[in-house]
Amino acid sequence: MMEIFKNIAELKRNALILLSDLIAQPSFSREENLTGDIIYSFFEHLGIPCHRVKNNIWAYNKYFDPLKPTILLNSHHDTVKPNPGYTKDPFTPITEDGKLYGLGSNDAGGCLVSLLTTFLYYHDASDLKYNLCFAATAEEEISGANGIELFIQESAKIHTLGRHPGDFAIIGEPTQMQMAVAEKGLLVLDCIVRGQAGHAARDEGINALYLALEDINRIKNHTFDKVSPFLGPVKMTVTSILTENKAHNVVPDTCSFVVDIRVNELYTFDEILDILQKNLTSVINPRSKRLRSSMIPENHPVVIAGKKMGKRVYGSPTTSDKALIGIPALKMGPGDSARSHTADEYIYINEIEEGINDYIKIVGNLIKKSL
Repeated sequence: MMEIFKNIAELKRNALILLSDLIAQPSFSREENLTGDIIYSFFEHLGIPCHRVKNNIWAYNKYFDPLKPTILLNSHHDTVKPNPGYTKDPFTPITEDGKLYGLGSNDAGGCLVSLLTTFLYYHDASDLKYNLCFAATAEEEISGANGIELFIQESAKIHTLGRHPGDFAIIGEPTQMQMAVAEKGLLVLDCIVRGQAGHAARDEGINALYLALEDINRIKNHTFDKVSPFLGPVKMTVTSILTENKAHNVVPDTCSFVVDIRVNELYTFDEILDILQKNLTSVINPRSKRLRSSMIPENHPVVIAGKKMGKRVYGSPTTSDKALIGIPALKMGPGDSARSHTADEYIYINEIEEGINDYIKIVGNLIKKSL
């Protein structure tokens, strides 16, 4: 088995076959059971024991030692629904001009199979400084409760003496194999303004829509003082507005609007909410406080290992499971975030091959394995 795992060409070939199988099976968030079956069967075929809770599948290296620290290699196998602009069948893996097309190829199938290949490469080694845990998790696209958080909860009961399954993590997301050391948090607010109904033809009532526009203008013009060197300023965007009023001649007494806030690591969500509540007349209701900003120090061993290979560090404006994992995590993977959720999604085959090479080198530098 060890010789099979050391055959890089064969590992890369199997990675592309697996990715094609995953593309061919729809795996929308909360509906990933069949791609979960594919990944579970992949491990069974190789004779590697693995675990499954709902649609989360994970495995440990052969010589797992609960007294050693563990590197978690994680990516997700759920996808969004296909963009209506697709000209190709999103569930038919097609290779053209060095590209593999299909829904989930770039986000984040290429990352998943590259991390899995890295796990297999080191699976049978007996002299590792770290354990390895590979986890293919669900519901990332919706930050669902049955995704990475469920995996962390359940895996703590197995092998790890009740601890978190990893001491630090590499999260596979398409970053062109550069290192996203920081990630903005996401805070979504439902805001409601209350006025007083009246007849539009007479000078009656208090127009809640106008009050909401005043608050929206305050949001538009507000600047938060603390600017992150990696993530820049906090960014607020009003994305929708609604009144329940259907009559043209009635002054609306309520108006609601939604604010999308991308928060840097210099503010807590409570600080953001406190500032806004002091400046707005709206009643503010956050949908969730789970998706916090995160940052891994530049002097962390995994970041240092990447820098030695010439990788650059940057802050990511998008949110991933990095926000929910609860340990230092580096977001890094083959593919390009700009292709995610677009029509005719694709990843270059050489991006996957180079991603596998780079992951193996980075992990090798950490576990003191000669390559």
